[in-house]
Amino acid sequence: MSSGLMNLLRACFQPRADGHVHTGSDAGGRQDGLLWYKDIGQHFNGEFSMAVVQANNLLEDQSQLESGCLSLNDSGPYGTFVGVYDGHGGPETSRFINNHLFQHLKRFSSEQQSMSVDVIRKAFQATEEGFLSVVSRQWPMKPQIAAVGSCCLVGVICNGTLYIANLGDSRAVLGRLVKATGEVLAVQLSAEHNASIESVRQELQSWHPDDPQIVVLKHNVWRVKGLIQISRSIGDVYLKKPEFNREPLYAKFRLREPFSRPILSADPAISVHHLQSQDLFVIFASDGLWEHLSNQEAVDIVQNHPRNGIAKRLVKAALQEAAKKREMRYSDLKKIDRGVRRHFHDDITVVVVFLDSNVVSRASSVKSPNVSVKGGGITLPPNTLAPCTTPT
Repeated sequence: MSSGLMNLLRACFQPRADGHVHTGSDAGGRQDGLLWYKDIGQHFNGEFSMAVVQANNLLEDQSQLESGCLSLNDSGPYGTFVGVYDGHGGPETSRFINNHLFQHLKRFSSEQQSMSVDVIRKAFQATEEGFLSVVSRQWPMKPQIAAVGSCCLVGVICNGTLYIANLGDSRAVLGRLVKATGEVLAVQLSAEHNASIESVRQELQSWHPDDPQIVVLKHNVWRVKGLIQISRSIGDVYLKKPEFNREPLYAKFRLREPFSRPILSADPAISVHHLQSQDLFVIFASDGLWEHLSNQEAVDIVQNHPRNGIAKRLVKAALQEAAKKREMRYSDLKKIDRGVRRHFHDDITVVVVFLDSNVVSRASSVKSPNVSVKGGGITLPPNTLAPCTTPT
């Protein structure tokens, strides 16, 4: 192969030398090597900051913030929607959620003319059913799509109420002011579905009392059927529908024993929080952040630094911890390209949403401009495989 062609290929798969996409404004976010960020923006209930760092060859984390009208009707309700979708096995499921979940939520909100737990649950269900249809269509040509899935963390702020819905192990953490002491304490709002948590293992065993192998300790990590750490997700159809757990799916995903009921669930854990003036901000992040920072460490960083660029600051703090664990310098970690970077840390997505008390309580009928921001990464053409990818 000619050296000219080799250089062209190399250029296609490397971040730009200066590592920065120069845009006229911060409106859609900026790129700095493998780091995408939007330092500050305005949502219906205050300000927000977003950042994403890519580790995988193809970015598997997807995210969005949607603010303004939360229905198909101009009459509302109005508020803010945040989604963090941590994919695994490939980017297809997280991308699908990013394109469809909010649209389903708006449709059901229009039908009920309000926001509710039921609206959110129906939106999750419709998204799961939609991805199942994609798998069914693509199975003959692309059977491995049955082993692609995603965690799904959603926050909706509407009428002074914060709804948190979760599948998997992304996390939402509230920073709450203790008025007596002036401290800002971390309050975890989301329930996680990871087999490393004893209550999750007990839940799985209660769902599958006849299966002693429902959770297996493998290489010192608890996994559902020895395959996957999370117990709830969108996608992962190979562990929900037996007709997709057979050849030509890779052998390592196929179970020896047939199953008659879904092993994983797509039913989100949903909680409702009535916001108070002491509720200052919420950090939504994929588990890539929480592997390196505790809830309180993350809240302290947000509380003790300026809002502008705070999501990027959290990502960098996690990367500095990742570098320290590998006894290397952060500056050296930054030089490692995507794909290889996954050996040092996961894709990390952070969305910090500030709850400004003067606007959090305003009625959901108050109209405001629509804001839509989607977390970014290295952009490849659709359906393009990154170099050197191997089945996982």
